[in-house]
Amino acid sequence: MKLYTNRQAPNPFRVNAFIEEKGIDIPTEELDILAGEARSAANLARNSLGELPVLKLDDGTHITESMAICRYLEALYPERPLLGSNPRQSALIEMWNRRMEKMIMGPIGDFGLHTFQFFADRIAQVPAYADTLLSRQQANWEWLNQELADGRTYIAGDGFSVADITGMAGLMICGFAEQPVPENLEH
Repeated sequence: MKLYTNRQAPNPFRVNAFIEEKGIDIPTEELDILAGEARSAANLARNSLGELPVLKLDDGTHITESMAICRYLEALYPERPLLGSNPRQSALIEMWNRRMEKMIMGPIGDFGLHTFQFFADRIAQVPAYADTLLSRQQANWEWLNQELADGRTYIAGDGFSVADITGMAGLMICGFAEQPVPENLEH
């Protein structure tokens, strides 16, 4: 196996953190997204969307999409489970992971798509839409603060999981976008 990744982008971060938490040793090749290496001919041959991460299997198969890679690795390396160790736990982790994607990563990620110069040649940016996403993000932070008011340490239960990693990736995007979590939200 070989992982094509980047240390400074949120979706590769999710897989990198997953691998680190599991204690797995996988050879990696860092691609410089800002220099356009993710959209190089070599990477487009691995992933026609020109995105990272990409996991190349020993048989030549390429797996893309963060969660698909995490699921594959969890099946190979079930020790230190990050996707749950029983049906109830797995379902709760999946639920919270999707919530972190939709409620935290999604709006701030779309804000970046519509405001970062890096994406200007890839989509028709609509700054007015980006402004509405910040209001939505604020409401989502308030929702999450209320959810976490029960005192839990981790997003999806008693232990660290992929849902926490996805939340961390959302915070990474907030840092890039210079849109921190409001200080008044204590949880």
